[in-house]
Amino acid sequence: MAKCQHCGKGPIFGRSRSHAFNTTNRKFKPNLQKVSIYEGGTRIQKTLCTKCIKTLGKEA
Repeated sequence: MAKCQHCGKGPIFGRSRSHAFNTTNRKFKPNLQKVSIYEGGTRIQKTLCTKCIKTLGKEA
């Protein structure tokens, strides 16, 4: 399963509830994007969640 390479966020499992209150299992997936960033002067491609992309953009 895909995980954020910065914070380790991955899919979370839960249940969907219908109007009749029936339950079905489902998966909540994080919004992961492939991004090229610079670390130590070299360009690296990482898979990051959008929250980490936003915070890394604020630090730069």
